[in-house]
This record gives sequence, C-alpha cells and structure tokens, in this order.
Amino acid sequence: MGSVLAGVLQLVALIGALALTYVPVGNYMARVYSSTRHLRAEKWIYRGIGADPDAEMTWPAYLRGVLAFSAVSVLFLYLLQRLQGVLPGSLHFSSVNPAQSFNTAVSFVTNTNWQSYYGEQTMGHVVQTAGLAVQNFLSAAVGMAVAVALVRGFTRSRTGELGNFWRDLVRGTLRILLPGAAIAALVLVACGAIQNFSGIHEVGQFMGGSQQWNGGAVASQEAIKELGTNGGGYFNANSAHPFENPTPFSNLFEIFLILVIPFSLTRTFGVMAGSVKQGYAILATMVTVWLGFTALMMWAEFAHHGPALGLAGGAMEGKETRFGVGGSSIFAVATTLTSTGAVDSFHSSFTGLGGGITMLGMQLGEIAPGGTGSGLYGMLIMAVIAVFIAGLMVGRTPEYLGKKIGGREMKLAACYILITPALVLVFTAASMALPTPPHSILNSGAHGFSEVLYAFTSAANNNGSAFAGLNANTDWYNTTTALAMLLGRFLPMVFVLALAGSLAGQRPVPVTAGTLRTEKPLFTGLLVGAILIITGLTYFPALALGPLAEGLAS
Repeated sequence: MGSVLAGVLQLVALIGALALTYVPVGNYMARVYSSTRHLRAEKWIYRGIGADPDAEMTWPAYLRGVLAFSAVSVLFLYLLQRLQGVLPGSLHFSSVNPAQSFNTAVSFVTNTNWQSYYGEQTMGHVVQTAGLAVQNFLSAAVGMAVAVALVRGFTRSRTGELGNFWRDLVRGTLRILLPGAAIAALVLVACGAIQNFSGIHEVGQFMGGSQQWNGGAVASQEAIKELGTNGGGYFNANSAHPFENPTPFSNLFEIFLILVIPFSLTRTFGVMAGSVKQGYAILATMVTVWLGFTALMMWAEFAHHGPALGLAGGAMEGKETRFGVGGSSIFAVATTLTSTGAVDSFHSSFTGLGGGITMLGMQLGEIAPGGTGSGLYGMLIMAVIAVFIAGLMVGRTPEYLGKKIGGREMKLAACYILITPALVLVFTAASMALPTPPHSILNSGAHGFSEVLYAFTSAANNNGSAFAGLNANTDWYNTTTALAMLLGRFLPMVFVLALAGSLAGQRPVPVTAGTLRTEKPLFTGLLVGAILIITGLTYFPALALGPLAEGLAS
C-alpha cells in the first residue's frame, strides 16, 4: 500500500468514527448541561465549596466564578511545583524554579499546556498526577462552561442570567470528561501505553553512557490530554514517544479524541438552541476548514522535491516512521486547528509551507473545530460577525438566532477577534527587536523568525505546541508567554460572557421574509469566507516574513 493511500484511508476512518459519535455525544452533552437533577457526588462537591448549584448567575457573576477558580488553580499548581523537592513521589527531582513554575501553572490552567521543560527530567509523579493531570480536566471544563453560557445567551430572552458556573464546571468534569477519559485510558493501555508509578530505570548502555527512563501514569494523562484538547506530554517527545503513543492505531485514536468533543459540541449547540440545523451549519463550516487544511498539509508533505523525499515517500524529517507522513499530517492539522498542541512529529521539521499551515491553523483562532468549548464560542463569535457583514450588504439590521446584532454586540465581537492577534504580533515584534531574546533562536533567516512567531501564536491562542529550536526556558520567554497565555485565555472570555449577557437580555426577533437563513449552505460559505479573509488580513504580513518566504525559497 502506498503512503498516500494509507494517509487517505486513515482520514476516511477518522471521519467515519467522528460521524458515528457525533449525534450521541452531542445529545448527551446537551442533556448534561440542561438537566435539573444533581448527582450525589456533585452535591458533596457543592457543599464542600459552598456553592448553590441552583442559583442563576448574571454574566459578571459567571465571569467572577471563572476568574476566581482559575486564579486559585494557578496558585495551587505553582505551589505544588515549588514544593516538589519535599513531596513524596518526586523521583528525587528538585523543586521547579519560580519563573518556570509560574509559566507552567499558567500554561496548564489556561488549557495551553506550553512546556518549556523536559517532562521526564523535571516533574515527579505527584506534580504530574495531582497537578498537571487535574488541570487537564478542569481547564477543559471551564472552556465548555463558557461555551454553554454563550449558547444560553442566544436561547434565553429578557433575562441577564446565564446559568451557574459551578454547576457547569462540575458537570462537565464528572459527567463528560472523567468517564470519557477513563474509557480512553483503557484503550491506550491496551495499545501499549504505560500506566504505573515506577521510579527511574536504567535501560541500557549506549556509547559509554547509560539511558534512563522513568515510568508514570501516562495513559490516563494522555487520555485527558487529548480529550480535553490540552496537549501537555508526560515526556518531552510528547505523542511521538512510544510510551505515550505506541502504534498507528493509538495515533489515529488520539486524533479522534482531540476532535470528538469540539465537533460534537455543535450538535449540543443545535439541540440547546432548538434547531439542529443551526448546529449542522456550524459543523459544516468547521469541517470545510478542517478538511481543506488537512488536504493542503498532506499535499505539502507528500510533494516530492528531490530523490531523497521521493524514496522516503514524502518529507519524513522530524516524523515517526510508525505514523508516516499521512498520520503525522492529520495529527498536525488536528492539534493546531484545536487548542491541543500535542505533537506526534516536530512541526519545525515540516516543509516551509507545511509549517505555515500549522501556524495559520492556530491564527484562525482554533475554531475548526477548536478547543473544548473555546472552538464553539469562537465560531459563534465569527458567525455574529458574518451575520453583521451580510446585514451591511443588504441594508438590514443583522440578526442571528432571533437576536439583533447591534452596536454593543459588534464591539464585543470585534474586541474578541482583535485581542489575540495584538498579543501575538506585539510580543513577536518585541522579541525580534530587543537585544537579548533573539539569542534563543537556533536558526537564522525566515525559519528563525517563524520560531518566534509560532511560539507567541501558540501561547496567545492557548495551543501549546512549538517549533523546535527556540530556547523558551529563559526569563523573557517564560514571562512573556505566560502573559500571552493569561491574556489570550481570559480577555476573550470577558467579551464572550458580556456578549452572552447582552443577547440574553434581548427579546426574540420574529423571522420574516428578509431574515438571513443561517442554517443554509449560503451562510456556511459566507462564514468560511469571513474567517479566512479576517485572518489573512491580520496575519499575512507576518506569515510572508516567515513560513511563506521559507516555502517559496525551498
């Protein structure tokens, strides 16, 4: 079987698996967030944190819950790393230094999982399981809660109430992420991923020295890392490591885990909005962009430029022979079009155009299908903008799901789409202009610029993947990427929840003959165009200096 055919068959199998789970998973999540019944374990948690799950919250109260919970999570994870040297199960690793502890705490709480350290040489069992793995669940549940709050903003009228953050957080964790991750971990263990709490073992002598590996609860962390679109790996090689991702089947299964919740949330949106066709329109937009990027990536990486690539069947530099070009290309697109950031190959070693595709996927805002929750609310913001553009073209007041999109709503949507590019471009420019940060760049020219641009694109969009070569474990990059992660995560949430509150306070607008049918293919095309044009206008000059220049020169 040729490598191209193998890649296409993997893509077909992935689409089939996602199609089979779309309706049941989407419907189940809609029931979880709409149910009035509390499980016994949930009641214990509510009592423990002193929360009333039945009390409705306005958008400022909901936002305060998000920010307060996240601040406590950052503090807890920071202290856990700083105390690692005196904790049991630390594998004799010392405490993590302050700058890196802060960067890592922010990274995992913001669902970014950016890692400027070697996991197997830095973090012991306690920090990995009680700290990083726990935040993999909680950060994903926070994103889903905010998405559901925005959906309620569209479906409710003449009220400022968006639900209860604590109820949404607990249900997302206990009813969706925890059982899903448990099943996924069993599958990964069956594939060969390790799951233990063993110490450090010497596994052989090589060139006069020894090689050592430590064990860990890898399969369970790998499961939620992908299912929650987190991305932080137990080992530095991430999902290219055989302990995390042993076989081609486990590789395809991990891609499925990355995509299943973000795609299925469009069904949840349609059910909660009372029109599954609206959910299908958003789904069609996501699928169009995802398939387009996957096709472009496979073309860029399979293209044979010279005898070496021809014999290898594609650009194999930086890729695992277990997965090949096809599996690596599908994984790279899935992880950068979501907020996952896990890697089974090294994006810096992709072709110039291939590396640019991974970067552009993040710069779209990771909305096709995006992260757990963040993809849905990001796409709905873009839908609001597309409706506004359509209204301008026909001279009508724009409406979406029966709600008018006026000046206040457009200001909030505009702030949402501007904040992340501003963070990326300002921090990248500062890193290139100041005298010290460029010393961390390994490569010169366009590729070196791409390393820095990729780093801040990844941080501000809460992705977490990186171009190999940039030494990000410096005070400058630990501090600036942490700021980019914090602002890139929580400032957009402010605008999302404010928009939800504004929409929830409106009266529904009746459908008329002049209403734009947002469930039709015409709107899907308009939405795809708006996404690509807005992103292209924002990032094209920076991309031209980096991956485009490198790709055209190769």
